[in-house]
Amino acid sequence: MSTTTTTLKEYETFGTQFETQNLVDFDSSRVYGDWRDEFHKNGCVVIKNVISKERAQYYVNKQLQWLHNFDLGFDEKDPSTWTADRLPVSFKGGMYFAYGSTHEKMAWEARTEPGVVEVFEKLWETKELISSFDGMNISMPNRKDLNWSPWPHCDQNPARKGMQAVQGLLNYAPNGDKDGGLMLMKGSAKLFDEFFSRDREQDDHEDAPPPEIKFMDLFLFNKKDVQWFKDRGCELIKVNMEPGDFVLWDSRTMHYATLPEGDQIRHVQYICMTPRKFATDEALAAKATCFQNYYGTTHWPHCNIRPSSEKPMRNGEVCPKYRQEPFEKPVVTDQILKLAGVKSY
Repeated sequence: MSTTTTTLKEYETFGTQFETQNLVDFDSSRVYGDWRDEFHKNGCVVIKNVISKERAQYYVNKQLQWLHNFDLGFDEKDPSTWTADRLPVSFKGGMYFAYGSTHEKMAWEARTEPGVVEVFEKLWETKELISSFDGMNISMPNRKDLNWSPWPHCDQNPARKGMQAVQGLLNYAPNGDKDGGLMLMKGSAKLFDEFFSRDREQDDHEDAPPPEIKFMDLFLFNKKDVQWFKDRGCELIKVNMEPGDFVLWDSRTMHYATLPEGDQIRHVQYICMTPRKFATDEALAAKATCFQNYYGTTHWPHCNIRPSSEKPMRNGEVCPKYRQEPFEKPVVTDQILKLAGVKSY
């Protein structure tokens, strides 16, 4: 049985929900004997070798080919071509959500990797999952054409309380101290409710979302907020990973990405899955329309579905390379239809 579809408008959000407690109750005294123990303690964990190094290299090659497909003069062997005019339009110097990229074959291949699916099945203790239609990150080192600054944030609206979504990042390339990547505030998820028990204002950051985007699951922290968490024992860490590793974090966790400083290009795919039972019919209908039209979504799979239908802008105009469909469309299987929320389990 498939879902119906819905008509989408720019900046409209579907399936808005703001639960005030955990959607799943976890026994805090339970010992799992695996990575879940660290995850529930710190709100984040690195899981080693979720895919093989060979498979990770496959995705590196696919991402590079994706950049070449735009025919803008990019060459991964020539750092002089690692500039905005030679690359498709991105956010924060390497996060790609447009051009149908969230539904490229390689993105769906990553989401359906057995090791990736198993992580979320173990975490939520169900096989009936739905996935976000999230983007990828291909960040070039030492770019001189970027105005970049840290933007510590969490991807959960303060109106939500408790653990409701868990994000993931599948890493494809070596990612050490100088290779950019993910910064996480360990332990911050557990202090989320305490922090937001007082009225808080978002940092006035250049990357704050426009006011017309309502129900946004995003809060930007200022420097005093960062110190507030540090003063209560939280530790800000740079997550280093090998090709094939997967990092998982509670959406209440403060985090942000840093740019590479060495000579290694950063290659990752963002993936988030939650139980299908969390989603309303309205949210599933919106997801079906997004899937059929190759729209992306936010990190959230099951609610507050905001289609990323905005056109990428270059020099004040729609990018001449704008496209609505992937270069390489996924082979649509029952598993993909179920993860997309289009088909029932």
